[in-house]
Amino acid sequence: MKKVVAVLVCVVVLLVGDTVLDKSGTQSSFDTKKAYEQGETFYNNKEYDKAAELFKKACDSGNMSGCFNLGIMYASGNGVEKDLSKAAELFKKACDSGNMRGCHNLGVMYTNGNGVEKDLGKAVQLFKKACDGGDMFGCGNLGFMYAHGNGVEKNEQKAAELYKKACDGGNMFGCGNLGIMYADGNGVKKDFSKAVELYKKACDGGDMSGCGNLGSMYADGNGVEKDLGKAEKLFKKACDGGNMRGCGKLGVMYTNGDGVKKDFGKAVQLFKKACDGGNMLGCTNLGSMYANGDGVEEDFSKAAELLKKACDGGDMNGCRNLDIITLMAK
Repeated sequence: MKKVVAVLVCVVVLLVGDTVLDKSGTQSSFDTKKAYEQGETFYNNKEYDKAAELFKKACDSGNMSGCFNLGIMYASGNGVEKDLSKAAELFKKACDSGNMRGCHNLGVMYTNGNGVEKDLGKAVQLFKKACDGGDMFGCGNLGFMYAHGNGVEKNEQKAAELYKKACDGGNMFGCGNLGIMYADGNGVKKDFSKAVELYKKACDGGDMSGCGNLGSMYADGNGVEKDLGKAEKLFKKACDGGNMRGCGKLGVMYTNGDGVKKDFGKAVQLFKKACDGGNMLGCTNLGSMYANGDGVEEDFSKAAELLKKACDGGDMNGCRNLDIITLMAK
């Protein structure tokens, strides 16, 4: 049986919706503005039912930030019954009236087919509108679409330009994704030092994928002097911040004793966290631990279950290890 697959890879940030309130303060009457501000206070205090009522009042009176925020609440099910179609309707109303965050979030919904029929071409149009209107999330996600040829002809140079615009405008996901392009030499000349600079900016700005990717650079000595201690700290920061790949990478370090004392039990915990959080490589590595009896009692049935989950989720290492397990069981 193969031992744990120690794979440290850079990852492209996936499209996400804007889950924070819009505080742009669109012009409105005093009463409408007051309703909006009170709604914001209730939301921050997690009194969601009261917040939803006030955002609706603001929205109905023409405050597009109120419409946007009410859309966020319908999308999340806070204070109202979750209704993605209603969320999309509210984002559209906000977008049509000039709220660029509404355009961005509506684009995300078209990308994922949430509350609307999936339409990547429509998503591209909305991200472009948002980007042109100054929304840096829109620029970042438009770059993502160009990078992968989703709804538009693939153009990595254009993607890099858009990621740079997003990054320069304060969008840390744009910085992280631009860093990936420099690390891989896609759309720009390969430059590990530039990638490190961008990953650091993204990480310092709160993008946990940036922290994980910066950790990989320190682990491999790409663009910086190799420093496993620094890599361990960055993977831990990423993991603690909700980046499941960071958890998996940290698990590999504990498995191999790279920069940390070898600890199979700790590795198992980290691989489980990564796997439960949707990281298929984490599932593969956890399956390998069960197959090898490292940190857990040997259990081929559990190993096969985890490797199948990883394989079904697209991790080819899981598929290969599952084949080995199957052969051994015969």
